[in-house]
Amino acid sequence: MTAFRIGSGAGYAGDRIDPAQALAERGALDVLVFECLAERTIALAQLRRSHDPQHGYDPLLAARMRAVLPACVRQGTTIISNMGAAHPEAAGAAVLAVARELGLPRLRVAVLTGDDVLPWVQAHDVPLLDSTARASDLGERLISANVYLGADALLPALATGADVVITGRVADPALFLAPLMHHFGWRADDWPRLGQGVLVGHLLECAAQVSGGYIADPGRVDVPDLHDVGFPLAEVQPDGSAVITKLAGTGGRVDRLTCTAQLLYEIEDPRRYLQPDVVADFSQVRLQEQGPDRVLASGAGGTPRPAQLKATLGYRDGYVGEGQISYAGPGARERGQLALQIMEQRLQRLGLGGLEHRAELIGVNAMHGPHLGGDRTPYEVRLRLAVRCATRAQAALVGQDVEALYLNGPAGGGGVTQSVREVIAAASALIPREAVHTAVHVLEL
Repeated sequence: MTAFRIGSGAGYAGDRIDPAQALAERGALDVLVFECLAERTIALAQLRRSHDPQHGYDPLLAARMRAVLPACVRQGTTIISNMGAAHPEAAGAAVLAVARELGLPRLRVAVLTGDDVLPWVQAHDVPLLDSTARASDLGERLISANVYLGADALLPALATGADVVITGRVADPALFLAPLMHHFGWRADDWPRLGQGVLVGHLLECAAQVSGGYIADPGRVDVPDLHDVGFPLAEVQPDGSAVITKLAGTGGRVDRLTCTAQLLYEIEDPRRYLQPDVVADFSQVRLQEQGPDRVLASGAGGTPRPAQLKATLGYRDGYVGEGQISYAGPGARERGQLALQIMEQRLQRLGLGGLEHRAELIGVNAMHGPHLGGDRTPYEVRLRLAVRCATRAQAALVGQDVEALYLNGPAGGGGVTQSVREVIAAASALIPREAVHTAVHVLEL
């Protein structure tokens, strides 16, 4: 049987678009997956939707579709993405709008809903993981609750023959596992194959991370042509073994090191990687180089899936006010330290002294604290002060007072920036599978 070719078009919401377009045009793919959700992304999307009821999906959805739809439709490549975020139905309509704009003669979009479990979470006041609190303790600050759906929820959407499948929250590897189950006819209780499919998804889900983008360290780990890094694709066999590779002529590297780095990424216990469809076992995975930019990944296993599903709750958690200012030349560090002392005292004057805050010099101690940066004498430093506040008005005072260092602080300050951002925090909970009800809605030109 010919290998099933599945490519990664994005590893996060703001990822590059041109590598995905190259995959669509030259990858001879069966499926192109865009994985664009992080833990708090849906909560942020819910905020956008509250300002515009027709939004709430990934802001780059239209741009990505314009880049890849013509080639994917022409070559019969199915697109699967969680860019629906907080509003999959609106995202599906937006995909059709792009298709009309491009003059495509036909397009079928399957929209998967059911991951939004906020009403159920509120009605059952679920306990939060790693906490003594419950959902009700978040009160009106709770703005979203989305459960991680598995590949089983995606299979009905793929069965419609859709050109594009749009979802909200789905476990990242499930976006890749579902088309493998659909194509090869894997059973939902074939745990070893499902574990191998999760391995394929895990290796691909962060896009250029497995192509060398996350390990580049000049002189230690050199990665060529990162300006044109190629996004990865997998050539998958019926048993789930897969060659991880990328398009010829693109930058980056795919080898045993890059695949090992991605294999271990965000994995707490390689023997028990909990997913909605299977508990994957990566402890016996083998990564074998088969040539330049070609790594055979095999040996994953699996055991029966968990009884419950994980949900992420997004809630408002105050504001962060921030100000930055730079000092350069002789005595830059000393002037920066004086500015920090001034701002510590100013926080007391402003009534913000008791709040959680960070005061640091970028280039000296911002990353690893005062001990590792203690012996540095840099030519330039940048002061950063950030304070977590209860209100937007309080947060605005922080940047305003940093800016006042122009005339009221050490000599030679410049390049001030100030910002206020609302903090959207995330909490986790477990809910029973029977509480989740999914549906597929088909939209067509």
